[in-house]
Amino acid sequence: MSSITEKNADDGRSTRWEEHRTARRLELALAARKAVHIYGTDISMDVIANYAGTSKSIVYRYFVDKTGLQTAVAEAVMQQIHEALHGAAQRAATPKEALHAMVDSYLEMIEHSPNVYYFITRDAPGLPLLDSMNEVVALPFAHEMKVPQADAAAWAAGAVGFVRGTGEWWLTYIGQPQHPTRAELAESITTWLWNGPVKQLARSKTTRITSP
Repeated sequence: MSSITEKNADDGRSTRWEEHRTARRLELALAARKAVHIYGTDISMDVIANYAGTSKSIVYRYFVDKTGLQTAVAEAVMQQIHEALHGAAQRAATPKEALHAMVDSYLEMIEHSPNVYYFITRDAPGLPLLDSMNEVVALPFAHEMKVPQADAAAWAAGAVGFVRGTGEWWLTYIGQPQHPTRAELAESITTWLWNGPVKQLARSKTTRITSP
């Protein structure tokens, strides 16, 4: 009986420690995100630790290295993007409006903090931030337009890459004369995507894309 009680106590302590570690890790990742937003992508781990009110050794204890920290920040940002895109799609009255809302939400995110965006993409090659957006973008269209999931997924992969490339071009030249506003670019991207493959998918709902 004593051994069972001790085991349960150990399990309870282990669970509480894991919960504490997860919460602390998220807390540090969010602090790092704010620090990057303020100080830029070249920020050192010392500055991040100081901004978080802790030591660099504590940061390394939770993330091992800077890439690990970038991954954690990317996960937090991705969660926000998921929520924003899902919310945008749910509030829209039509699939086209959902597309526009999702594009605008994405552009708003990168416009708000280019430093954070580049910290988790350009400065950390291989992080699957944008790849994980594919499913978020594809699901509403697979449901609303009744197209095969494979077709929607293929389109979403191309659409996310297109939006990412266009968005990064926009960030590079933002503020220059005759450069489109976020609203103008969101409208253009929506039109380009909608009048291209999306419209075709809507017309041929049962056509499947097969690999050669």
